[in-house]
Amino acid sequence: MSEAKRISGTEFAEGLRARVAEAVASLKKDHDLTPGLAVVLVGDDPASQVYVRNKGIKTREAGMESFEHLLPADTPEADVIALVKNLNANPSVHGILCQLPMPGHIDEKKVVETIDPAKDVDGLHPMSAGKLMLGQDGLVPCTPLGTVMLAKDTLGDLTGKHAVVIGRSILVGKPVAQLLLAENCTVTMAHSRTQDLPGLCRTADILVAAVGVPQMVKGDWIKPGALVLDVGINRIDAPERGEGKTRLVGDVDYKAAKEVAGAITPVPGGIGPMTIACLLRNTVTAACRIAGVPVPSALN
Repeated sequence: MSEAKRISGTEFAEGLRARVAEAVASLKKDHDLTPGLAVVLVGDDPASQVYVRNKGIKTREAGMESFEHLLPADTPEADVIALVKNLNANPSVHGILCQLPMPGHIDEKKVVETIDPAKDVDGLHPMSAGKLMLGQDGLVPCTPLGTVMLAKDTLGDLTGKHAVVIGRSILVGKPVAQLLLAENCTVTMAHSRTQDLPGLCRTADILVAAVGVPQMVKGDWIKPGALVLDVGINRIDAPERGEGKTRLVGDVDYKAAKEVAGAITPVPGGIGPMTIACLLRNTVTAACRIAGVPVPSALN
């Protein structure tokens, strides 16, 4: 059997961001509407700082307005809530993202529930989750949305495929299962207490790994020819690169899996780049819905 097709999320995300920029240009021209994205970061977590900076760069590159609120780690919860309420009321802001995790003294759930659901571009508000469950139009979490986009781009129609999702988080596992159901997949959700997890995975036409355990999914867990979507991003020691060096790996043993799978996303360069691209797409969608104008054809 030939080696699996390597799915480049980096390339797909570049194309999606280009379509977002095209949509933004048409909204400015036809409706005098410039989508705006506000990002709130509390604290100085280095990974979050890099992520927020990248979001700002990509937002501006797409022709949108970027509002970045970088708050000290000791900012009181009440001040964060007040900021979110101000962003809700700001007509120039169409999308609000509160970077998680937040410092321990802040109730993340309370902050997320303060976001206006119409501006919830991260798709984490209970109303967004409820609309996804009910099959109604709402804003969908970015990483699951990007995952399913890559699945459809690789396989086309997903109808009738058996998808196994390993992981039941509200960030990825549960929403990606709902999105796959909406594509007419038969979906099985698996987790740490699933009996015979390897055997279950071998039944999957589409295997989504989102557990946060480095290289947990082995090559012999995979059905020959299956599509493997690795959402995990884990940093592990890499002594071969020198003392104290690390490298990024997914939840799937990529080297072994690519010998069995039909197509697979690498880490890095697979699902990861899709997240910001889908965040920009969600912001344009939110701006159109708030303004009561149709989403430009570039994003359909």
